Amino acid sequence: MGIPSFPMPNLHFTIPHPLSEQEALTRIKSLLEELKKEFGGKMTNLQEKWQGNTDAFSFTVMGFDVSGTLIVRDKEVELQGSLPLAALPFKGKIEETIRKEAQKVLK
Repeated sequence: MGIPSFPMPNLHFTIPHPLSEQEALTRIKSLLEELKKEFGGKMTNLQEKWQGNTDAFSFTVMGFDVSGTLIVRDKEVELQGSLPLAALPFKGKIEETIRKEAQKVLK
């Protein structure tokens, strides 16, 4: 018998904004750079791969792997990602924090 596997909690939401795709993309990339500087010591294995308006990302924080996709469009930013099961109790707070930070730069 193997160790049972549990599905990872998913994040999936959109953040509306009034900007063009290009302006939103510029602002989101700037926000990501700030976050890397602020939290870089707590994250390891940070990988980002931008292809046009889509960023496939992954990193490890506090020993947990996080991965997802960020898509920047006219009028909205979409985030899809998976969190470790241990982060499930914090899912709401994580989403709230991401929304708040993104809304600050996208207004």
